[in-house]
Amino acid sequence: MSTKPLLNDAIVGDGCLLAAFSRTGQLLRLWWPHGDGPQHIGQARIGLVRLDDPSSPSPLSWLDSSPWTHRQRYLDDTNALETEARHPSWPVRVTETAFAVPGEALLVRALTLANTGGAALPLRVVHCASFVIEEHPYYQACYVAEEGNAVVHYRRPYAFAVGSSREASGFQAGHAFADAADGRLSGSDIAMHPEAALSWDVTVPPGGRVTLPIVIAAGLSPDDALARLKRALATPAHEWLTRTVEHWRAKVARAAPLSTADETLQRLYRRSVLVFHLMADRETGSVLAAPEFDEAFTRCGGYAYCWGRDAAYITVAFDRAGLTDLSQAFYRWTARAQSPDGSWQQRHYHDGFLAPAWGLQIDEGGSILWGLWQHYQVTGNRALLDELWPTVEKGAEFLLAYRDPETGLPLPSRDLWEERDGVHTYSAAAVYGGLVGAARIAETLGHGHHARRWQETADAMRRAVLTRLWNAEAGVFYRSARLRVDRETYERANVPDKRVVRTWKGYARYELPVDPVIDVSLLGLAVPFGLLPPHDERMRRTAEAVARRLTVPGVGGLKRYEDDTYAGGNPWILTTLWLALYDIAIGNLERARALFEWAVEHRTPLDLLPEQVHRKTGEPAWVIPLTWSHAMFVLAVRALDETGWV
Repeated sequence: MSTKPLLNDAIVGDGCLLAAFSRTGQLLRLWWPHGDGPQHIGQARIGLVRLDDPSSPSPLSWLDSSPWTHRQRYLDDTNALETEARHPSWPVRVTETAFAVPGEALLVRALTLANTGGAALPLRVVHCASFVIEEHPYYQACYVAEEGNAVVHYRRPYAFAVGSSREASGFQAGHAFADAADGRLSGSDIAMHPEAALSWDVTVPPGGRVTLPIVIAAGLSPDDALARLKRALATPAHEWLTRTVEHWRAKVARAAPLSTADETLQRLYRRSVLVFHLMADRETGSVLAAPEFDEAFTRCGGYAYCWGRDAAYITVAFDRAGLTDLSQAFYRWTARAQSPDGSWQQRHYHDGFLAPAWGLQIDEGGSILWGLWQHYQVTGNRALLDELWPTVEKGAEFLLAYRDPETGLPLPSRDLWEERDGVHTYSAAAVYGGLVGAARIAETLGHGHHARRWQETADAMRRAVLTRLWNAEAGVFYRSARLRVDRETYERANVPDKRVVRTWKGYARYELPVDPVIDVSLLGLAVPFGLLPPHDERMRRTAEAVARRLTVPGVGGLKRYEDDTYAGGNPWILTTLWLALYDIAIGNLERARALFEWAVEHRTPLDLLPEQVHRKTGEPAWVIPLTWSHAMFVLAVRALDETGWV
């Protein structure tokens, strides 16, 4: 098994099954029955053998590697991925169309082999896969079924059957990659091993073409997977593709339209709508931050989870794009994910269980309550508010309780970037927004006492932010107060009012009184949470400091904060669009348009928006796609569209 790359170049799926591919068409990852996992692929490759050239020292040539060259695109307005591979000396062009059939737990890899030469071309197609089911290194098993026309991989509750409507010419269970290199499979039919392979012999006539669909069917037992595969293969692959294309184009057609005539923006907007449908779990309503790319947490803490913070922005974008059903499903999911005390913890799996976390982020709960009120303002769905009232009440009461009675600010928690503990200005703004949203919900439902209490607390928190977190000397807001640091940093700091707090069992916690670092999240005071109006002079000065200090020289775009080093300290798509949204709010459309165009220019060739852009090369970097990036694009393009500036 090879080490997986830290980039997913393309994704396909159906809202439950999700698959990631490289830019050369290699299947890198396969998640089922939900986009957050489990992940089941170790390695999966397709290769060709020229049967008319037995003297070749390396007869098998993998389609996803050199010397093949590749072109890749999505079929227009769909989540069907087409990868074309050409060999410099073989007279063959291979086009693979990969797609997940909506609602069927099927991944189809339909190959079209076109003979570009003048003589018949005999080929052997080899599909070799290592299924590391549930990402578990042990107890994998596989066997050949139905007279060699399918292989089945299984472990505990999950099974995957691989086959084609064409008759297989060879098969092997166990140790398949090593043996497949010579193009001949051993015929072993069962193994306690993750690897297995199938081959098919075809002859492509001169100037003609041959199709070969390779189907992966998922199931909850070997029999279930085989039965699903059998049903799938009874239908021609082109019919599955037609059904899939119609499904996605209908989703795009139902989205709220843009008025701009700019085809690039129209295409990126439609791609964002398609990404949203892949990242929103069709069964649970949860929203995935991004397809996972670092399963072992080698360079980060993982992305295949649902954050209430990301989801609040994303659901507002859903609603702006007319996808209100996705938002409604998410807010119903929040009741499942809420802790008994009314809080929402840092992040969750799609089933609502707590995911690996670094501690409470108080902005998560504030963001969810704020987002629910934004959703109601679009839909007027009072029945949803009635249904979620117990969730809202518990959430708002937790925010009330999680305050410092001395300052009126939230108690210390993790910041939105999950890197530091303290009392954060952004987090306080999110709590303010959540309490205001909860108060509006209470007022709408006739709970006047709750509405007054929550609004009064929000007003008090606003006053506390403006008095305690305003840096009058610098003329900007502090990023944080009561910043937790290590002992060495504490002892080096020559500042008044630093203190040591004794925690449970007497452990020392070292705190600095304020954190003056400029952070793009300070824009959250105005956009989106409205603690201050965007035109307020304090916001203007803070926003100018953000623009001045966080713009990356040369490549452009904004990094998250002044001393950011994560993944190299790159500019981010969402941070750049955050400032653009602020500029739109104050009417600074010229700079907003420039920031917006920078984000658009740094999409991938497949119109996917990454999390980051490499600070030196300008190439898309790190997570591809990031749902929050697409959400900020949708919010910005719709706002600019309404001004007539796009």
